[in-house]
Amino acid sequence: MDEQVEYVGMPVEAAEELAAEQGWKIVRVLAPGELITLEYRTGRLNLAVRDGVVERCWEG
Repeated sequence: MDEQVEYVGMPVEAAEELAAEQGWKIVRVLAPGELITLEYRTGRLNLAVRDGVVERCWEG
């Protein structure tokens, strides 16, 4: 199982804490429709959040 999948459905605050505990150096929280850069960054976890809940996550 991909370890990132466990973040989906979590409240954003809990997901950020868990990510830090798991060693993610950078956690980027993204609101719906937010513009983002597409450069890949090792050690960054992206969390797409709607209404305070993680809907999607990916590395980079």
